[in-house]
Amino acid sequence: MSQREPYRTVAGRGEARFEVRGSEFVGHVAPARTVDAAEHFVDEVREAYPDATHNVPAYRVRADPFREWASDDGEPSGSAGDPALNVLQQEEIENVVAVVTRYYGGTNLGVGGLARSYSRAVKDGLDAAGTTTERPHETFSVVVDYDDSGTVRGIFESESAEFDADYAERVVFDVRVPVEEGSALRDRIRSATSGRAEIDR
Repeated sequence: MSQREPYRTVAGRGEARFEVRGSEFVGHVAPARTVDAAEHFVDEVREAYPDATHNVPAYRVRADPFREWASDDGEPSGSAGDPALNVLQQEEIENVVAVVTRYYGGTNLGVGGLARSYSRAVKDGLDAAGTTTERPHETFSVVVDYDDSGTVRGIFESESAEFDADYAERVVFDVRVPVEEGSALRDRIRSATSGRAEIDR
């Protein structure tokens, strides 16, 4: 899998709930650009549903190297985390985290029933969140003196690049652009500032 190719991810957060033989399942899905963001969402759901019988997490993050992870969170081995992760893999969704909350309803569903329920909760959560195609982005910073800051800011604005500017002793721009545009943009900044800009990737 190339880090430069466009990829499918979720458009936002989604939530779906249903009951199976007395057990309530709630599928929560959210975008996550980093493993930390994925872990944070898992913690957030666990804190929001502390009385749940299980909170089963799964995520796929375009880190370097690519990270996939799931846990059964106390359910029988292979009945929860793997089916949840499997949905994300089959749908080819990346930079995504899912947590399925289960309240046990008194009737055992068996491994097959659990696997179907956890899969459905993630699918329904994805449907609620919606999917979108993203172009991979990269970030870098540019440090310039005040004299060059207007020129550099103008370049970012003309290229519709996402950036934050911090005006201290010098001006620091933190920039986020599609990977395929990064190199040309850095060249443009170097030539516009006659090489005075410090660029840090």
